[in-house]
Amino acid sequence: MSGQASERDLDGQRRRERRDARRREIARRRRRALAALSLVLVAVAAIAVVALASGGSGGGSSTTAAGGASVHGHASASSGSAGSGGSSQTGSSTSDGAPHSTVTGVATGRPGSERVPILMYHVINPPPAGAPFPGLYVEPSEFAAQMRALAKAGYHAVTQDQMWAYWKRGVPLPKDKPIVVSFDNGYQSQYTNALPVLRSLGWVGNENIQLTGLPPSQGGLSQAQIKGLVAAGWELDTQGISHADLITLNATQLAEQVASSRKTIQQRYGVPANWFCYPSGHYNATVIAAVKSAGYTGSTTVVPGWAGPESDPYRLPRLRVLGGTSPESLLSELQAIRSDPSPPASYSG
Repeated sequence: MSGQASERDLDGQRRRERRDARRREIARRRRRALAALSLVLVAVAAIAVVALASGGSGGGSSTTAAGGASVHGHASASSGSAGSGGSSQTGSSTSDGAPHSTVTGVATGRPGSERVPILMYHVINPPPAGAPFPGLYVEPSEFAAQMRALAKAGYHAVTQDQMWAYWKRGVPLPKDKPIVVSFDNGYQSQYTNALPVLRSLGWVGNENIQLTGLPPSQGGLSQAQIKGLVAAGWELDTQGISHADLITLNATQLAEQVASSRKTIQQRYGVPANWFCYPSGHYNATVIAAVKSAGYTGSTTVVPGWAGPESDPYRLPRLRVLGGTSPESLLSELQAIRSDPSPPASYSG
């Protein structure tokens, strides 16, 4: 019996050893599997960090899959909105109730360097007999031919807010050769004759409106027409209350023309009105200080030249387009003023 017991004990010991060996092998395999899983998790985490970093710097975002800036709150395509021309802009309120620019788009991280010409128009109609300044009248067919020539030459109209976002934050513009098409005073013909032309090209304009002194009976825009321009993606800026000569005003009058006009436009039309346009182009250090104090991003002059990121934003040049300018002449003028010096520190005509 004792011999048989010894054999059974030996068999039992061997079985225990085999079980222990199997357990140790299973434990080793588990440790290897956990180690491999840990490596996979570390790799996945690293990839996620890289992806998040790339997304935060503006690269590879799904909103730029089409190669342009993302668009939020854009108007319908039939209204000639900025949706067909790159970044849109709308007016929304800050904590103090004032609208601010919501030009949208994914910044590249590299501020833009391309210089931009700014055109200046007034009345888009034939001059009436005896008009004191007939050169400020551009016939509708002439305006249409000029815009088509610009488009054929590769230009594409943008707003000044888009121009600024490109210069300062690298927000991409819709195409190469950006140009701003601005309109002064708020003449009705800018809605009836200029808007359809720009809309047909998928372009937008900049309206520098004066709030009084140009009623519809004298060719001024109606409230509905102003809102129509905004709905079509145009940028609404201002020349002040009444197109007064700013360099002749006292401090109270100057603040009324510059600061009050911006607040009125913001409240009435829900737009940021980031840019001021000097009436008749007149300005000096005092006027510039008032414009800065009112919170404008910058202002435009009547001095010819091209605007660039290096320009003083409160002295941006513009090219006045006069009646009788052929499309070919306009293209030549643009090139001729490309290297003109910056506007002077003050200007009184």
